[in-house]
Amino acid sequence: MTDHTPNEARVIPLRPGPAASGPPAPPAAVPREPLWRHLVGDVLRKERQTQERTLKDVADAARISMPYLSEVERGRKEASSEVLAAAAGALGLGLGDLLARTHAELVRVTSRRSAVPARAVRNGSAHDGLCLAA
Repeated sequence: MTDHTPNEARVIPLRPGPAASGPPAPPAAVPREPLWRHLVGDVLRKERQTQERTLKDVADAARISMPYLSEVERGRKEASSEVLAAAAGALGLGLGDLLARTHAELVRVTSRRSAVPARAVRNGSAHDGLCLAA
């Protein structure tokens, strides 16, 4: 009936495999773009720590909950512009200051990973700004 012995598994390949030279090499990891919420959180945390202020102090001044501010700083929550403005204001920054610092951090992080200059020229004009739309 069958040509394999009982109590032994029989492997049936679904597709032809590579030569017996070992397992295939994993694909090269492509660096991912950083998420905006991670960058904003990093900037907020750095500024708070530079001022030697506690999470509770800044959260109270911003009138947001301490756990929520913690999650924003860790990049776990995508905060609204109102929350970002309140957190920035509690740190003595304007929303524009926070966004400019976050943009600078984005440029710093992404320019390290690419060979393309951070300031690219398109259609004859160089743009060195940030535009957010809701």
